[in-house]
Amino acid sequence: MIDIAPEVRETLRHTPQLVVALESTIITHGMPYPHNLDTALEVEQIVRQQGAVPATIAIVGGRIKVGLGADQLRLLARNDSGAQTLKTSRRDMAYVMATGRNGGTTVAGTLLVADAVGIRIFATGGIGGVHREGERTMDVSADLIELGRCPVAVVSSGVKSILDIPRTLEFLETQGVCVTTYGSEGCEFPAFYTRSSGSKAAYNLTSPTVAAKMLHMNRALGLGSGILIGVPIPERYAMDANEMDAVIAEALGDAERKRIQGKEVTPFILSAVSALTRGKSLDANMALIKNNACVAADIAVELARIENGSRTEMEQKDDASLATDGAGAPLIIGGSVIDICISVLEDDLKVCY
Repeated sequence: MIDIAPEVRETLRHTPQLVVALESTIITHGMPYPHNLDTALEVEQIVRQQGAVPATIAIVGGRIKVGLGADQLRLLARNDSGAQTLKTSRRDMAYVMATGRNGGTTVAGTLLVADAVGIRIFATGGIGGVHREGERTMDVSADLIELGRCPVAVVSSGVKSILDIPRTLEFLETQGVCVTTYGSEGCEFPAFYTRSSGSKAAYNLTSPTVAAKMLHMNRALGLGSGILIGVPIPERYAMDANEMDAVIAEALGDAERKRIQGKEVTPFILSAVSALTRGKSLDANMALIKNNACVAADIAVELARIENGSRTEMEQKDDASLATDGAGAPLIIGGSVIDICISVLEDDLKVCY
């Protein structure tokens, strides 16, 4: 039931660490056309430029797709109203596939598929979480549950700032998810549009190498849970926290008045925030997903190097300089052994010389 693009399939077969998963709700429900299509294509190109292989995950015509072509991306991107393509999490997957529909996979849906095919790292914009007043509504994103049971690293700009971030971090801790920041002084956890949420992560990762070593150890220990890596939005695109708080409060009030509920809340709020900020939040959204894809690809390349024993470019130069004068030249010792087994079925065996 899963169609894997040839390039992704070959990479998973030989160097699975190099594949970076990408979600599709950012295309189908997160941005208007044509910004969504342009961003999706640019994000895939960024992953390639860093030396990794992109695998955008979605459901097309009732089939799970791991790795989309340009025509499939365009098909999903033209879903302006969301009427044709369904926002697809774990709970929706069987229905979408049974009815032959198209589905934009959420963070939870993408995690589920990525883990099933052996993808270790996933780049997105921001994950879902505990909604504001979640203690009353019990509105908690399935992203958090899936992170607790899929050993995949998610690189994002933290949790969407329309959510209750402190409660989200508490919930992730209960699920056994290690939450880190990336290159953030003081472990300041990002809040999607802004570089800090006022909450702190447990740890900070200072480089792709450190992050890759953590991913490797998470798998080696068999912990079975994911890792959330919070990457602050690039400073030039970051928005003012006070302005965003006011805008989000207005958008949430509008959603309540219109009785927007369930999985429709997040796309409604994102659209409202974009309108209220006159497009500045959309620019921020596009910038942060591109930055996250770059970080995820860098970590994927380092993970492949660590687990496959491949050499960095600097190490290769060192080896070449040693080999110039014969010192340190490699000595290869090997052999081939062939065993031939013959089963004799006849009782009367004659050997002729």
